[in-house]
Amino acid sequence: MDLFDKKLEKDLSQNAPLADRMRPEQLEDFVGQKNIIGEGKILRRAIDNDELFSIIFWGPPGCGKTTLAYIIAKMTKSHFAKFSAVESGVKDLRKIIKEAEEKRKLQGERTILFVDEIHRWNKAQQDSFLPYVEKGIIVLIGATTENPSFEIISPLLSRSRVFVLEQHKKEDIQKIIKKALTDKEKGLGKFKVKLEKKAIELLIDASNGDARTVLNALEVAVKTTKPDKSGVVHLTLKIIEDALQYKALMYDKKGEEHYNVISAFIKSLRGSDPDAAIYWLARMITAGEDPRFIARRMVILASEDIGNADPMALVIANAAAQAVEFIGFPEAQLNLSQAVIYLAKAPKSNASTIALSEAMKDVKETLNQPVPLHLRNAPTGLMKDLGYGKGYKYSHNYDKEQGKQDYLPKELKGRKYYDPEKDKRKK
Repeated sequence: MDLFDKKLEKDLSQNAPLADRMRPEQLEDFVGQKNIIGEGKILRRAIDNDELFSIIFWGPPGCGKTTLAYIIAKMTKSHFAKFSAVESGVKDLRKIIKEAEEKRKLQGERTILFVDEIHRWNKAQQDSFLPYVEKGIIVLIGATTENPSFEIISPLLSRSRVFVLEQHKKEDIQKIIKKALTDKEKGLGKFKVKLEKKAIELLIDASNGDARTVLNALEVAVKTTKPDKSGVVHLTLKIIEDALQYKALMYDKKGEEHYNVISAFIKSLRGSDPDAAIYWLARMITAGEDPRFIARRMVILASEDIGNADPMALVIANAAAQAVEFIGFPEAQLNLSQAVIYLAKAPKSNASTIALSEAMKDVKETLNQPVPLHLRNAPTGLMKDLGYGKGYKYSHNYDKEQGKQDYLPKELKGRKYYDPEKDKRKK
């Protein structure tokens, strides 16, 4: 590379989007993902010891998959080749492989091939990677937002280690914003920026953990806002809304509106109004509510307000909660929508809720009622002599009438908690 090329590379780097300029070059500067790159973790040890293996990074957009691949290449002094499964084909792969073979043979340099959106290649195309991974010509690092179990061929998976990257947490996004605003060389530190508290909250909430979204919006906001007479760029909520193309809802996840909206959502489900329930779901999703919180409330409602009037309601709600964890957002919002409509249309019953409430009331009022002797366990001879288990009827040996016996403490004999008529209520 001559002086002209170096100058061009520097100019391009300086004009690159903020998200690209702010990419860390060392693991110490990388924000988040301590579950896979923290001290003592296997990937961290592999990088530190320069003992690389092929990798599949699975995680949501903007969580650091590409950045980690860059860092791994830099820290292990490997040649980095980037390959887009959307834009490139087998012909492009062959060219990269040829260069990798030459670098290995002539310079002893290893090549890391980073394949972005590897799931976009079909299974026949993915076979193309196998011989070069097996021969060690390349170290493959694939990035995907889709479940590798379904989207990556088994032979490639068996030769790779899958690492699951998590969505950036709020505190991670806060650190990234602070770094971008203070870094004078790569970031926006040369500007005097004052960011309103509500504007910061919107940036974090609207990002859904995507650092790229935050940085791109922040750069647009700073560069399109005129500074005041003292040279300060004031970024208000309105300016950040415009930069994000995102209208902030009046929704404080720790304040009154949070509880108002979730209350309206639950009452719409309880009242069997699927349209209202879907509207409140959309309000929460748009405002950046934690989908796990929504799913947990639905699981509770499935037993509290539906119960055995439709036992499948709990199965559906729990499946939606699992989908949120398994698939993540934004795709899992469809699972939530399906479950919301099912729960709203399901017959309603609070029989299980009332039964437990009445039983708990009796427990508190009667305290430690002794267990009837015939229901007690009798593991020793002394216990048998004392009458433990005496007179107990093993239910399977009797018909319904003959097998009748008391199961409640004597003081509560005949008490009824469960009303089966409530479970017969219709929608």
